[in-house]
Amino acid sequence: MIAVPSGVRVWIATGHTDMRRGMNSLALLVQEALRRDPHGGDLYVFRGKSGKLIKILWHDGLGMSLYAKRLERGRFIWPASRGETVTITLAQLGYLLEGIDWRMPQHTWRPTAAG
Repeated sequence: MIAVPSGVRVWIATGHTDMRRGMNSLALLVQEALRRDPHGGDLYVFRGKSGKLIKILWHDGLGMSLYAKRLERGRFIWPASRGETVTITLAQLGYLLEGIDWRMPQHTWRPTAAG
């Protein structure tokens, strides 16, 4: 697991992105289409058309990193809005990476009394 510092914002690029794009092309997309600084330390998440593959772009202050994850079954849950970015928390990103609906995760039952 890569340790991401607290306070980092996670931006989801809504719609779908051509997953043939690499690090430089995605950074240019962040800069021009999303109007954000790709070197600012935030995470940018992109999803392919099929919904089975995501890529995450991150500049940690030393260099740019590109992470990819493909689900063998199911699809990544994605916002319905188009042409915008959506901000989520690092905890929601964890749900997203596990294929869990990050918008409304199911919490497990907790007992109310010890006995």
